[in-house]
Amino acid sequence: MIENILFLSAPITMCVLMAGVMSYFGNHILSRGLIFIDIAVAQVAALGTMIGLLLGMAEGSLQVQLVSLAFTVVVIVVFALTKFERQKIPQEAIIGIIYGLGLGLAMFFAEHIPGGSNYISKTITGNILWVTWKNVATCSSIFIVVALIHMIFGKSFVRISASKDELPYSIAKVRAFELLFYISFSLVIVKAVPIGGIFLVFTLLIAPPTIATYFTSHWGKRFLWSWIIGILGSLAGIYISYTHNLSNGPAIVCLLGIAAFALAFQRILSRNSNP
Repeated sequence: MIENILFLSAPITMCVLMAGVMSYFGNHILSRGLIFIDIAVAQVAALGTMIGLLLGMAEGSLQVQLVSLAFTVVVIVVFALTKFERQKIPQEAIIGIIYGLGLGLAMFFAEHIPGGSNYISKTITGNILWVTWKNVATCSSIFIVVALIHMIFGKSFVRISASKDELPYSIAKVRAFELLFYISFSLVIVKAVPIGGIFLVFTLLIAPPTIATYFTSHWGKRFLWSWIIGILGSLAGIYISYTHNLSNGPAIVCLLGIAAFALAFQRILSRNSNP
């Protein structure tokens, strides 16, 4: 029993960290209505890593992470600087194309990397059970830097996320804040995707905040509920995957997804029964 706890201590700690940071960004993204930007950014980050591997860099090395970050930042910069332009094509459509293009290129490049198909599978599902304390320490340092940025500029980020038609600041100031927001988001995604996988990162970003929204619309409370839900779903998924020899990422994704739909269905039934 003690051996199992010691083995799972690092994955559990990582889940707590990831659930917190993803819940925070997820509430921003949910408020902005740009649901699929996170999965597109995650896919671009994975594509950047694969290109680094093609260039002969070692998996998990600083060089690979910098290449991945560079690709991610390019997409984010373009998105942040064009967000408030009048466009005939919705940005969600552009985001979808970016995701499809990133996945297609990744699958193409996988044919030229030894074990490329296995790497594609790993980027999708992740393997959080095998995270080490070194991974935890590295991610914690990045998350702390990101947390400091958002402690300083957090109120401005929230005002922009909560704004609808009217911008809270001048267009130049809003774009500067957007650029800082999305670059910090990129830092988190680049560190999280190799550990959790694309689908787990996407689910932790969207499912807990969606569930939390059923309970409260208050920003702070919604973040706290999201974090708690993300932790509980992750821990339950780790337990099920560890005890039943299942993939950990899909287990967590399925639990959080089922919880979101079950709660939504329950709310529908309660409204129909109380007209």
